[in-house]
Amino acid sequence: MPRFSVFAAGAALLVSTIACQSTSDVATDAPAGESTTEIPMPGEGITVRTGHGDWLQEVFLVDIVNIGLEELGYNVAEPVQAAYSALHLSVANGELDYNPSFYDPSALGMFENSGGAEKLTLLGELVPAQAGYLIDKATAEEYQITTVEQLQDPELAQLFDTDGDGKANLAGCPTGTGCNERVHHHIDVYGLQDTVEQDEASTTVMSADVVTRYGQGKPVLFYGYNPHWIFAILKLDEDAIWLEVPFTDLPGDQAGATEEETTFNGKNLGIPPVSQRIIANPEFLAENPSAQRWFELVNVPPEALNEESLLIYEGENTPDDIRRHAEEWVEANREQVDMWLDEAQQAAN
Repeated sequence: MPRFSVFAAGAALLVSTIACQSTSDVATDAPAGESTTEIPMPGEGITVRTGHGDWLQEVFLVDIVNIGLEELGYNVAEPVQAAYSALHLSVANGELDYNPSFYDPSALGMFENSGGAEKLTLLGELVPAQAGYLIDKATAEEYQITTVEQLQDPELAQLFDTDGDGKANLAGCPTGTGCNERVHHHIDVYGLQDTVEQDEASTTVMSADVVTRYGQGKPVLFYGYNPHWIFAILKLDEDAIWLEVPFTDLPGDQAGATEEETTFNGKNLGIPPVSQRIIANPEFLAENPSAQRWFELVNVPPEALNEESLLIYEGENTPDDIRRHAEEWVEANREQVDMWLDEAQQAAN
C-alpha cells in the first residue's frame, strides 16, 4: 500500500477515536466529576432600582445592599435621592424596586398611605436602633442618677445648666421634628417644666457641643438616637448611659405604646426601639427570590453605622468614600456575607 494511504488511514482512525470520546475523557484542568459549565447567577440580566433619603449614612447602607445584589449577578442602577414619602410611593408604584430607608414603627403611617401591604413588602431588619435620654456615666455614678424623673430636683438639674438660667440644658432635636415634639411632651408629662429645657439647634451642632463638654469633664445630658456618630465617641455603658422614664407616655401616633414596647435591655426608655428595614415592591420580589432572601438576611450592627457616621462627620463623605467604606465593611465581614449570599442564591433553585 502506498505510504500516503497508510498515513491517511491512521489519521482517520485518530480523528474517529477523538470524536467518540466524551467531553470528560478529554484532558482538562477540571477535577474528575466536576462540571466546567458556569451556573448562571440569579440576577443575570436584571437591573435593580433603588433610592435613599438625604442622610448620608443611608448611602452606606444602600451600597452594602447593592454590593450583595451585584455579587448575585444583578446590575444596579444609580440610586436616586428623594424624600421618604416619594421613595415609598415610587416603590409601591414599581418605579423603584426597593428602598432601605423604612423606619419601623415610626413610618407605619407613611407605609399605609403608600398602599400598605398590597403595594409594599417589609423585609428583615437592616439596622436595629434605639432612642432615649442619656447622661455621662461619671455624673450618673457620682450622683446616683438613673431616671429622668430625678431631674425634678433643681440641684441635680443645675449640674447640666450650660446657659446660667438654673435649668438643665437637654441637647434635644431641631424645631419641627418628631423627636422635638416628643421631648417637649416628656418634659411636660414627667414634671420637668421648671427644671429642664430643650436645646433645639441642629443635631450636628448640639452633638459636637456634647462631645466638647464631655471632653472637658463636664456633665452632659442629651437625647440620643443610636446609631449616630456621637456613640462612636461616647460609648454606651462606658461613657454614657440611658436614663429610665417613670412611665410610658408618647404623643401622636405612638400614644398607645405600652411599657413593654418601650423597654430596652430591662430599662423603660420611654420610646419604642426602631428597626431600619427594607421595603420592596411585591412584584419584584415574586420574580426575584434571591434578592428577597438577601433583603431578609443582610444586617448591619449599630456600631458599624456609628463608625461610618463618624467618618462622614470627619470629612470622608464623598460617594467614592462611602462606597469604599461599604466595600471594606463587606470584606471585613466576608464570612458572614458569603453565608447570606449562599442562602440567597439557593432561594432561586
